Amino acid sequence: MKILNFKSLNIKSLNQQTMSNDILKLKPEGIWKEFNGILGVPRPSKKEAKMVAYLEKWAKDHKISYVKEDCGNIIMTVPATKGMEDRQTVILQAHMDMVCEKNSDKKHDFEKDPIEPVIKGEWLHANGTTLGADDGIGVAAALAVIADPKVEHGPLECIFTVDEETGLTGAMKLDPEDFTGRILLNLDSEDEGEIFIGCAGGMDTIVKVWYELEPAPEDSTAYRIIVSGLKGGHSGDDINKNLANANKLLTRILWQGTNWFDLQLYDFQGGNLRNAIAREATAVAFVPNDSIEHFLHYVKDMEKHFKQEYQVTEPGLKVTAEVAEVQPDVVIDEMAQYNLLNGLYACPHGVIAMSQTIPNFVETSTNLASCKKKEGYFFIQTSQRSSIESSKQDIADMVEAVWSLADADVEHTDGYPGWAPNPNSAILDVAVNCYKKRFKKDPKVRAIHAGLECGLIGDKIPGMDMISFGPTLRGVHSPDERCEIATVQMFWDFMCDILKNVPTTAEMPKPKKQSTANKAAAKKETKKATKKATAKKAVEEKVADVKEAPAKKGARTKAPAQKSQVKKAVGSKKTASVQKAAVSKATAKQTAAKRNPMKKGK
Repeated sequence: MKILNFKSLNIKSLNQQTMSNDILKLKPEGIWKEFNGILGVPRPSKKEAKMVAYLEKWAKDHKISYVKEDCGNIIMTVPATKGMEDRQTVILQAHMDMVCEKNSDKKHDFEKDPIEPVIKGEWLHANGTTLGADDGIGVAAALAVIADPKVEHGPLECIFTVDEETGLTGAMKLDPEDFTGRILLNLDSEDEGEIFIGCAGGMDTIVKVWYELEPAPEDSTAYRIIVSGLKGGHSGDDINKNLANANKLLTRILWQGTNWFDLQLYDFQGGNLRNAIAREATAVAFVPNDSIEHFLHYVKDMEKHFKQEYQVTEPGLKVTAEVAEVQPDVVIDEMAQYNLLNGLYACPHGVIAMSQTIPNFVETSTNLASCKKKEGYFFIQTSQRSSIESSKQDIADMVEAVWSLADADVEHTDGYPGWAPNPNSAILDVAVNCYKKRFKKDPKVRAIHAGLECGLIGDKIPGMDMISFGPTLRGVHSPDERCEIATVQMFWDFMCDILKNVPTTAEMPKPKKQSTANKAAAKKETKKATKKATAKKAVEEKVADVKEAPAKKGARTKAPAQKSQVKKAVGSKKTASVQKAAVSKATAKQTAAKRNPMKKGK
């Protein structure tokens, strides 16, 4: 018997190799082979250089011509298979970046370490991190089509975009001159058996709440309060599933706790990505020593309330309060704490409106994504979505109004357009017929509340005929992300059927001949759209990179004269309006003390 020296083994590499071998046994072999390769390539949003290099090498190894755009997009051009030369050119489109989220106890560097796949029953997970099937499985599918000589298809253009998750950069900077296809199959959806023909538009509202530092209170102890164990999820696709938001739960604890126990706040860190529902949040606050026992009972009571409120959707919910390992010698000033907690508590989150025309379809929503303490201010990121442009602006304005009352600085991004459904889509007809024929049932044809790159591509190239589909994914944008293995085969078969049945150039309706004046106008509009997309991107990059510079003055609407325009800085004095707010707070605290017998001294 051979004795293994486990000390000499690289256990992590061994596990990765074992799990990779398991994936290579799955069907269809082509997609899983390509996805297995992608799992080994770090590809965080805005840091896709290694993935770009991987795709370039892949194209060269397979003798495929490609274009690398300045922003990093890769566009591969693939000739038709024998007998399919007369078909319309089809674009296969997917994004190469991934959301990078991990459990708090997981050690993983997304810029260096490979994703560790784990098969659990009928699902493929990752070991404590996001899996990256959004949209790595779409990239893998396109590569598998190119690599498999048995797949029949006409001319193909495979577009792999960068930075879809944090700014839609690739779609915004996509150059229409680099491809010719006018049929697009977006491979970035998460429900097998559903074909998407429209999506919501979105924008972000960014908030800064300024603070000063003051000496920590005497006769008090700093406690770290943590909300954890939540599922998280996609802020579009999962917003109507009654999932808890860690930022909102922690705020409830602190807001009430401030009234009852005179908590003094030092730190608040919650959530992470703009398009994810916050799973975890933590705060450090000083508790008067003579109130600690009551405070700890209060935290346990709040945990019981939360568990009851979310008994079905959040079984892993957990709230803890422990003495902070490091006792800070400062806290944020009282007015900043008042503004921050009231703003977070009042800020809307979740579904705002359901569609009046589409059953069970979310029309408008907003997500309180994250709150991060920076030097001198708290940075709060929110995102709004709607299939109606005016409603999208309305909810963004509502968020601004809330934070304006908290004397915060507010900015809006330009956002991205929605994708309007096309009921006369020729490729949709092909897809529906293919699905019926193969699976003996009708697919669901619908719009999605999440944002897709189709909106930007369609806005840039009017007349692009598009649909979106994919295998079943769940828990995307969280460490619970998983892919249903059996649906990948269905996704593959469906995609290959569509490619085989794409109409010929003769069968597709020909565009009307344009006059010289119309051609010039169209060219002008294309340039205008490209310029607009570039401008949008500049704003998106500013937001996503979380610049440390203060927000621009005048970025939000302020009431004249009576509205203070305080610039918080060390040594600044409170203005009359701030003093007035402080008086209002004192009154509120007195009222709370009367109402709540647990208030210290009652």
